[in-house]
Amino acid sequence: MAHATRADSPVLLDVLQDGVLTLTLNRPEKLNALDQAMIDALHAALDYYATNGDVRVVILTGAGQKAFAAGADIGQLRDRRAPDALRAINAALFDRIAAFPCPTIAAVRGFALGGGCELALACDLRVCGLSAKFGQPETGLGILAAAGATWRLPALIGLGRARELLYTGRLVDATEAQAIGLVNQVVPDDELTAAVDEMAGLIARNDRLATRLTKQSLRMIEGQLEQVRMFVSAAQAVCFDSPEKVRRMDAFLDRKKKRA
Repeated sequence: MAHATRADSPVLLDVLQDGVLTLTLNRPEKLNALDQAMIDALHAALDYYATNGDVRVVILTGAGQKAFAAGADIGQLRDRRAPDALRAINAALFDRIAAFPCPTIAAVRGFALGGGCELALACDLRVCGLSAKFGQPETGLGILAAAGATWRLPALIGLGRARELLYTGRLVDATEAQAIGLVNQVVPDDELTAAVDEMAGLIARNDRLATRLTKQSLRMIEGQLEQVRMFVSAAQAVCFDSPEKVRRMDAFLDRKKKRA
C-alpha cells in the first residue's frame, strides 16, 4: 500500500502532520540514486495521495546527510535504450510531481545531481542546506538532461545561465544556487528540517482551494512546453543507442568501483 512505510522501503512516508506529507528517498548507501523501485514507489505515493483532501503541502527529501539524490542509477541507465527514452521514465514521474495538486518543496542536503537535480526542479520550491550541490552532468555521460532541466532550468535561472550549466555540467554550491535563483532559501544543514517545516506551515495554513488554484494558474505558463518535451525524448532516444553513451557510463562505473 502506498501509505505504508517500512525502514527498507525505497521511499519513506511521514504521513500528514497538519496537512504536510513528507516523502523521503531512502537509498542513502547509494546516495539516494533514483532506480526503478524508487520511481515506482513515488508513483504509488502520488496515486494514493493525489485525491487526499487533507494534503496541503508535500515535502521531498533524501535520507542521510550526503545527498538529496545523486542522480539516476547509472547501472540501470547504462542498459536503457531508445524505447526507454521514448517512455520518458524519469520525466513522466517529475511531470506528475510538477502537476501535483498542492505545492511541493524539495529539502536538499548534499548532492542533487542529474535526475536528482531535475527532481528538485520539478518541485514548486527548493530549500537547501549549505552542503547542497546542484548539477546536470549528463552530457559527460553521453546523454541529455532529458527529465526536465532543459525546460525548467531556463525558467528558473534564465536561458544564458541554463546553457552554461547544461553544457559544462559544472556543480553549483548552495550560495551560488540562491544567487542565481535556483533555490528559494539556504540555511545551515542542521536547520534545514525546521526551515522547511516553517515554510510548509505557512502554506498549509492558507485556504486549500485558493492555494491549489494559484498553483494551477502558475502552471499555465508551462503550457507551451510540450513540443520541447517531445523533442528531448526523441533526442535522448538517439543518445541511448549511441556506443559513446555506453563507453562513458562504463568508465563512470569503473571509476566508482575503484573508489569503493
